[in-house]
Amino acid sequence: MTPQRQILEQQQQQQLQMQRVRNSGFLSFSESPIKDENDEVSRSALAAFRSKEEEIERRKTEVKEKVQNQLGRVEEASKRLAEILDELEALTDPMRKEVGIVRKKIDIVNRELKPLGLGCQKKEREYREVLEAFNEKSKEKAQLVAKLTELVSESERSRMKKLEELSKNVETLR
Repeated sequence: MTPQRQILEQQQQQQLQMQRVRNSGFLSFSESPIKDENDEVSRSALAAFRSKEEEIERRKTEVKEKVQNQLGRVEEASKRLAEILDELEALTDPMRKEVGIVRKKIDIVNRELKPLGLGCQKKEREYREVLEAFNEKSKEKAQLVAKLTELVSESERSRMKKLEELSKNVETLR
C-alpha cells in the first residue's frame, strides 16, 4: 500500500469517528435527522467501496506475486537454456575444427591421388600392351618350338632311316 493511500484511509477513518460522535446524541443545531440518514447511507457506501478497494488491492497483489513467480521461473529457464546452448556450442566447436582438419587432409590426399591414378592408368595400359605383346610372342615361340620339335623329330627320323639304310648297306657288304 502506498503512503498516500494510507493517509487517505486515516482521514476517512477520522471522518467516520467524527460522524459516530455526532450520531451518539451530540447533535448540533444545524444538523437534522435527514442529514444523519444521508450520512449513514454515505458511510455504508463508503464502507462497501473500501471493502471492494481492499479486495481489488488484494487480488492485484496476488496477481503481481503470481506474475513475479512466473517471471522468476522464466528467467531460470532462460538461464538454463543459455547454459545448454553454450555447452552445445562448446561441443560442436572442437568437432568442427577436427572435421575441418580432416577435410583439408582429404583434399590434399585427393590432389596427390589424381596424378598417381593417371600414372597408374597409364602403367596399366602399358602393362596390357606389353602383356598382349608378351602373349603374342609366347604363342609365336610355342609355334616355333612345336615346329622345331617337329623338324628335329623329322630330322631324327630321316637320319635314323639313313642310318638304317647305311647299316643295311654295310651288312650287305659283309
